[in-house]
Parts: sequence; C-alpha cells; structure tokens
Amino acid sequence: MLSVYITIGVFGTIIGSFLNVVIYRLHTGRSLDGRSHCMSCGKILSWRELFPVFSYMLLRGKCRGCEAYIPSRYFVVEVLTGLLFMLMWHVFSGDMLLLLLNLILVSLLVIIAVYDVRHTIIPDELSVGVGVIALAHVGYGYVIEQNTFEMLTSIVAGLGAGGFFAGLWYLSKGRWIGLGDAKLALPLGIIVGLGDAFSMVVLSFWVGAILSLLALGVRYLAKKWKTHLRFTTFPRTMGSEIPFAPFLILGFLLVHVFQVNIFDITYALFFW
Repeated sequence: MLSVYITIGVFGTIIGSFLNVVIYRLHTGRSLDGRSHCMSCGKILSWRELFPVFSYMLLRGKCRGCEAYIPSRYFVVEVLTGLLFMLMWHVFSGDMLLLLLNLILVSLLVIIAVYDVRHTIIPDELSVGVGVIALAHVGYGYVIEQNTFEMLTSIVAGLGAGGFFAGLWYLSKGRWIGLGDAKLALPLGIIVGLGDAFSMVVLSFWVGAILSLLALGVRYLAKKWKTHLRFTTFPRTMGSEIPFAPFLILGFLLVHVFQVNIFDITYALFFW
C-alpha cells in the first residue's frame, strides 16, 4: 500500500514539474515544449537537472552554470502537487473516473494559485478548465445517482458563490476582490454543492485572514532580524493587493476533501 502512495506521489511531482513550465510560460507566447533553461544565464538544463524535487535539492537551489538562485516556487509546486496527488488517491481511489477528474482539478488549481500569487490575476482559460471539470463532476454524479434535484442545487450553489464574489467586486469596483475570483468560485461552488458552498466561502476568508496575518508577522520578524527572504510572502503591507485565489482554493479543499463544515466549527467553538 505504501508503495502505491509513493508511486502516486512521484507521478505527482513529475506533473508538478510540468505545471511549473505552464506557470512560467503561460501568456508569454512561448511554447510549452521548448527546452528548459536557466532564467538567468540561459543554460539549457541537462536530464540530470530535471528530476523533480531531487535536482533542486542536489543543486542547492542554484544553477550549475551561473549559480543564480532557482526560485523556490519550483520546488514548492513539485512537492505540493505530489502531496495533493497522494491525497486525491487516498480519498477518491475507489472510483477511477472521479479520481481522474480530481487529479486534473488539483493540477489546474495549483496553476491558478501560483499564477495568482505571481501576477494577481486568474487567466480565464484556467477558470473555464475548472468549469469543465465541475460540469463533468456534476454530470457524473447525476449518471450514478439519477438525482436531478441535487444536480440543480449544485448549479445554484455555484451561482450563489460566484454571485457573492461578483457582488463584492461590483460594490468595491475591484478593490476588495477580483472578478477572476468570482469566475473561479462559480465552478468550485458547483463541485461542493449547496450544502457546502457557504462553508467554502467563509473558510476562504478565515484562511485568508490567518495566513495574511502570519505573512505580515514573518515579514516583520525578517525585517527586525535583517534577514532576507527569497520566497514570496503576501501581503507586504495591510494595504497591499492580496491574491485571493489561494485562500479560495484552500477553503474549497477543506470542504471538498476533508468535509469541513463551518456550522460544526461554530458549534464546537461557542456551544461545546
């Protein structure tokens, strides 16, 4: 059993390596099938420098040619994708089609999260991809259970989640939230369904508040100790533009994978 998880994890890191290419080259006009190279000196990477995770550690995060630092996000994306693939296997391995849909879904979500952190924008084609997976997810559920009401309520959940974020975008004229977040919330709401869409939205704000405060604390300590951080943290200040997609995705995963319910948490905190 352990060997299966290891195999799935290794496969996930390989996919994560490809996702790094997509994240770096998306909307740059560059082909995805070009040779990988150092972004500083242009050195073409050999096969020994392309092993996911291990190459980064063996190279100590530096290019062999010019010794420029390799962005740590490459390592993080590979490890994160491997872990997510193992998690999807653990939860959905009983249904191969559902497993495949969720593997594709988390791959898209990794790209969206990292791209949003780097550029504070969610490309429409990625949201459309998540939308296709959401419709396939709901359609497959209907084929299995023949429950029209549940399918309709899932669509209502998506419209509600997307409409909520679209309302925030409209009222704030884009200052509070981006329209891309609304486009992403719609398919994610469809996947979790009517009963969990509210939990997903609330958890995304909770996670956002906690992680943003932690990031501010880390930056404060780094500045106080005069330590340079090479990895990306956000926000830089309380007034900085905050990429919300990672928080929304974390809220979604907590509900979709771990079945976290905001009402259960509230009851445990205040009525236990």
